[in-house]
Amino acid sequence: MTNPETKARAGEDLGPAEDLKCAIADFMSDFKTFSNGVNAKLQRQEDRMNKLDRKTMMGRPALAMAADTHAPHQKAFAAYLRSGDDDGLRGLEIEGKAMSTAVAADGGYLVDPQTAATIKGTLSSTASIRAVANVVTVEATSFDVLVDHAEIGAGWASETAAVTETGTPQIDRITIPLHELSALPKASQRLLDDSAFDIEGWLAQRIADKFARSEATAFINGDGLDKPKGLLAYPSIDNDVWTWGNIGYVVTGIAGGIGDGDAIIDLVYALGAEYRAGGTFVMNSKTAGTIRKLKDADGRFLWSDGLAAGEPARLLGYPVLIAEDMPDIAADATAVAFGDFAAGYTVAERPDLRVLRDPFSAKPHVLFYATKRVGGAVSDFAAIKLLKFGTA
Repeated sequence: MTNPETKARAGEDLGPAEDLKCAIADFMSDFKTFSNGVNAKLQRQEDRMNKLDRKTMMGRPALAMAADTHAPHQKAFAAYLRSGDDDGLRGLEIEGKAMSTAVAADGGYLVDPQTAATIKGTLSSTASIRAVANVVTVEATSFDVLVDHAEIGAGWASETAAVTETGTPQIDRITIPLHELSALPKASQRLLDDSAFDIEGWLAQRIADKFARSEATAFINGDGLDKPKGLLAYPSIDNDVWTWGNIGYVVTGIAGGIGDGDAIIDLVYALGAEYRAGGTFVMNSKTAGTIRKLKDADGRFLWSDGLAAGEPARLLGYPVLIAEDMPDIAADATAVAFGDFAAGYTVAERPDLRVLRDPFSAKPHVLFYATKRVGGAVSDFAAIKLLKFGTA
């Protein structure tokens, strides 16, 4: 739309009203041109910001939940568990920090990182020696611990006298072989076909329960034959005549009983001062029920419960680990252990957990053969003492 212009006839001047009308029309025309220019600049700026925002959104990583849901390794592992389809696993590239091998020579596969982390977390929180022991990860078939348990000797020297030769340290090599721990849970094919069923969570929980129970028993009572050697499988002798290779014990003085708390105090101070700071009591629930009733001469309980949630109970100020595989109180039973288990007991394990799917052996069920290699042994015989409920 164009504004009408008022033009003077030849030889005539515009009147005041016509002059004002013409000036207003010119102003409105200039303002519209200016407004159109500003709008065009704003539109260009908005288009530029939209393009930048789209580029930024495309470069952002997906949220954690979305990434986990569509993670290729999880989808491939779930497909293998449900139907045996291993094409996704064979073509999957896994980062070295998560899994060292994608396909095993015998047809087994490493568990995806999320499932393996679930199992490891459950094992670590289980009430067993693992919770207080020294846990190391190895890539070999065994783990060697070098222990220097003798003094090198020392002497005073003068400026002119000859220096005499001192004693030589003795270094022992303790080899901890890794043994295969296995679990064989099963599920029906109909259950696996149900897409609403959390196959990864179910498998992780079943394997974790089986491995936790087996490990806890072996770390206490294992004989070392195709399993870790347990704490109580080593020879024990009276702490007064203790020698390396044995575990020293302190007697309560009563067969199958303890009397007062003096035996607990003797047990604590039978351990060397260098180990006592990291000391922990280990016993089962039934023994703990007896021990926590003990009082000192002033009637104060030797046992104190944790003041915060998750904090262990304490006996004479030292934490107590309840391990149900420890023996009950009986005549000559070593039902209580005390020591620095981080120094005294070593658990060696390989980081990989393998799962092999077997749909043929137990039709119509599908078996899942899971294996893990783990070993354990006493690595410092001076760091652990036992309380024997006997007279000698």
